[in-house]
Amino acid sequence: MTTELYPRERLGLVRDAAAKAGLGAVLLTPGPDLRYVTGYDAKQLERLTCLVVPAGGEAFLVVPRLEIPAAEASPAGSLGVELVPWDETDDPYALVARRLPGGLVKNGGGTVGVADRMWAVMALRFRAAMPAAEQVAAGGVLRELRMRKSPAEVAALREAGAAIDRVHRQVPGILKAGRTEREVARDIADAITAEGHAQVDFVIVGAGPNGANPHAEPSDRVIRPGEPVVVDIGGTMPSGYCSDSTRNYCVGEPPAEYRAYFEVLEEAQRASCAAVRPGVTPEAVDAAARDIIAAAGHGEHFFHRTGHGIGLESHEDPYIVAGNLEPLEPGMAFSIEPGIYPGPHGARIEDIVVCTEDGYEPMNVTEHGLVVID
Repeated sequence: MTTELYPRERLGLVRDAAAKAGLGAVLLTPGPDLRYVTGYDAKQLERLTCLVVPAGGEAFLVVPRLEIPAAEASPAGSLGVELVPWDETDDPYALVARRLPGGLVKNGGGTVGVADRMWAVMALRFRAAMPAAEQVAAGGVLRELRMRKSPAEVAALREAGAAIDRVHRQVPGILKAGRTEREVARDIADAITAEGHAQVDFVIVGAGPNGANPHAEPSDRVIRPGEPVVVDIGGTMPSGYCSDSTRNYCVGEPPAEYRAYFEVLEEAQRASCAAVRPGVTPEAVDAAARDIIAAAGHGEHFFHRTGHGIGLESHEDPYIVAGNLEPLEPGMAFSIEPGIYPGPHGARIEDIVVCTEDGYEPMNVTEHGLVVID
């Protein structure tokens, strides 16, 4: 699966995309773009690791000598890309500049795309090494490639979705009145890794009024009987691909007004998912949920976008929000997560979906309804 997730031809696709964008080269330091192109999940260190993709030449990977074994052991080691080691007394920025076409670094200059996640100190060092070259963010070059998932990437997202679904099925046995949000979150985090994730990215356990804060941090607040609880969890799988899913729970019978708006939320989330198909805009998918919530009198209580893209990052393009008129295409993966947050409590339902040739495929299949825990 590793070869399918990180195929050799991606280097050529990035080179072609850089040339089409008018860039002389793309420089990718550790982060999701580097991993997407090479499969190398390099450590972000003060020592420079950088994949250099010239628009008119062969790519090479500059690596601190002590990190060469890790690079060789990663999928990058089987791509045929040249590994260029540097020693502690070398200047790796000058090394990169020397190997680039002369027009990029001397009089006349050119344009170089640098990774969106490159540390500022590294971007400044590259600027000093290539003073004649203009620097721009490389994200636009990678965006068009990363936004459309391959079948292997969809399979990785499906695996991630199944893993986080298994965690949600354990929540009723973890979430008890009298426990704190932090205690519940700790046990959920343990379950996330036990179910196959390489790391925990976030655990939101929002009880009662904390459920009205979409990004609430777990606190020492004790969960009380009859309080709705929002549980939003996600992690990164060994493949590098992410999970993200939100479900709602209550220890005992919830308030009547909560049940009333939760039914509205269920309808809105279903409508938003049903709107997903090629050619539909993210704005329309957002409106499908938002219009239902507004018609029920809760428009002011839904104050975030309906969704975000997901892949090697838990938040990436495309964003499901008003104003995004870029039509959906098969392979685009994103969340559908409308919420209603009136204040005394709140609720959000979230699935990851992938746009298919004629609709969508959900990556999460656990029940969407409120789970009442006796």
